[in-house]
Amino acid sequence: MASQVLRRLLTRSLNKQLCVTERHASGFQFVPDTPDPKLGKTEKKNLYQAVTDALDIVLASDPTAVVFGEDVHFGGVFRCTVGLAQKYGKDRVFNTPLSEQGIAGFGIGLATAGATAIAEIQFADYVYPAFDQVLDSFHAVRLETFTCVIFLGLLVGE
Repeated sequence: MASQVLRRLLTRSLNKQLCVTERHASGFQFVPDTPDPKLGKTEKKNLYQAVTDALDIVLASDPTAVVFGEDVHFGGVFRCTVGLAQKYGKDRVFNTPLSEQGIAGFGIGLATAGATAIAEIQFADYVYPAFDQVLDSFHAVRLETFTCVIFLGLLVGE
């Protein structure tokens, strides 16, 4: 009986100490800034909406920009290209075969020809076959021309 009472008192005491003492992994606490009204109207977006808007801006402002990858015509695996194929046409937003090395090689060829290539590989885990193209071909072309522009999007997430 006495041991049970002692155990309860110790448990309560430890719980009070743990509740009072807060431990943080770092001293940083995020405090959102209020946007400057001089910069214009702002709206809250998640990451995927921001990526979709960025792709929309690039496709609208650059007539040579092309978005391609696995299932991008239907919106992509994370739905970041939804509506872009209907808005800009199937010549600028289109699907490719399931070949990561082919996607990287096609993007390098488009960029070498002067287009802005935006390639999407579904998941970062699948990029390893494409690294031969990126390290060998793209590196050599980039060193020779200094004008080759390619964006290789690798999606990481749950």
